[in-house]
Amino acid sequence: MLEMNATPRLSRVKHGYTSGARSLASRSVTRLARTRITPNVLTTTGVSLCLAAAVLVPFEQHGKLLVFWLAAGIFVVGSLLDILDGALARMGGKTTPFGAFIDSTTDRVGEGAMLAAIALVFSRHGRDWAVVLAVAAVVGSFLVSYTRARAEALGLKGDVGLGSRAERVVLITAGLVFAPWGGLPWAIVALAATAWLTVVQRILHVRKQLSGGTSGNNQR
Repeated sequence: MLEMNATPRLSRVKHGYTSGARSLASRSVTRLARTRITPNVLTTTGVSLCLAAAVLVPFEQHGKLLVFWLAAGIFVVGSLLDILDGALARMGGKTTPFGAFIDSTTDRVGEGAMLAAIALVFSRHGRDWAVVLAVAAVVGSFLVSYTRARAEALGLKGDVGLGSRAERVVLITAGLVFAPWGGLPWAIVALAATAWLTVVQRILHVRKQLSGGTSGNNQR
């Protein structure tokens, strides 16, 4: 009974901060639309910053506080640009199927590179269990996006769950911020658990929609 009540409550919490984030993003995009900045520029800059943050992480032995906090800041900015590029394209009427494809692909590149860099740090410190969890987080994160894409290809809704990209960015950033005090492995634990929970939620949600007679002719 407690679990059943918790799910709607978590959904309301997510809806609340998602609405706030969308409102803030809308104001930011309105300002960007008045400039000559294009969605492709935001996409390229965003993924470049995420990759730069990932490259920075393995140098943590030169100063944990400076390196981890700098990487966190760069990663957040890059991730925000990755989020804003799609909104800018929609506002400017410049959305294209190829643009959407590139946008979602670069999101995976930036996130995957960061998790790979974090796994390298774990390996260097002999935390094999954390390396395994980092790999699980990568696979889970990619499956979160894949399950949504596959559901939408079937004409279904597949955006349920708490482990969407925004939440993953928050967890990775929090892990980097608290890394000097040993918080990074536990952030990856939370990320892996949340991602895989979301995958299960989306699979069950798709099954529920198909059982209810919603479309699904392309099942395999």
